[in-house]
Amino acid sequence: MTRLADLAEMVRAPAALSVPGDVLAGAASAGTLGRRTPALAGASVLLYWAGMAANDWADRRLDAVERPERPIPSGRVRPTVALGLAGGLTAAGLAVATAAGGVRAAAVAVPLAATIWGYDLSAKDTAAGPAVMAACRGLDVLLGASAGRMGRALPAALTVAAHTWTVTALSRREVTGVTDRRLPGLTLAGTALIALAAPGRPTVLSGAPSSTECVKRGPFLRFGDLVPAVLAAGYAGRYGRAQARVLADPSPARVRAAVGAGITGLPALQGALTARAGARLLGLAVAGAAPLGRRLARLISPT
Repeated sequence: MTRLADLAEMVRAPAALSVPGDVLAGAASAGTLGRRTPALAGASVLLYWAGMAANDWADRRLDAVERPERPIPSGRVRPTVALGLAGGLTAAGLAVATAAGGVRAAAVAVPLAATIWGYDLSAKDTAAGPAVMAACRGLDVLLGASAGRMGRALPAALTVAAHTWTVTALSRREVTGVTDRRLPGLTLAGTALIALAAPGRPTVLSGAPSSTECVKRGPFLRFGDLVPAVLAAGYAGRYGRAQARVLADPSPARVRAAVGAGITGLPALQGALTARAGARLLGLAVAGAAPLGRRLARLISPT
């Protein structure tokens, strides 16, 4: 009989902590944060887990050679159970998204689900794989913005998509290690650019009370602008260090560690994007999922 723990391992349950932040960043950017947002975040998690189950089903023969300890090749989860779970979670995710956001949410959730399945079944091992996975995350951000003007959330969607490209490109070397150090160099440069762009353009105080002499010496950032900047710096620091270690030691273990850092560090980036849109306390709460995800990743691998 299949155990719940085995299913949790198959869907990389802790990695789901990196998912709700997509929707929250999108909703904050579009100005549509509200009572529907938690349900859309839940739908996003269901679709993410569906993609993980479908991924293991599609990779079951390859995993039998490269990762025989995974739930399906080890015999702990039957392939039919994995496929059925993937289909059920997909249907549930689409149903929840439609119930919460109506036709506008469904118009994003259906392409999102199709892109997830397209990645797992055909695109993953092609040159287009990282771009397709990046599109999944970008659509996930837009799902949160589906109740409003999605164009306002496009910069956040592109930022999360760019980060996802770096993680996915590295993940293709988890088993073999990196043979061309240009790859981690490229992803590290991309991470630096993402971190610089994530806080957005800061607001500047050009004036101040005349009694405060230090303010007369030049412009100062508003306190609120420090929140997205600090969160973006934290994201870049942790994920960037992991990629720098791959440059020094391109072994599979280092690559897996960098991929794990990219997954568990994503909430900090999402938090920066959410705070940039004005929801600073929510942005801090989103970023708070990062340390929790790292702790849970010690129990169940997110990669």
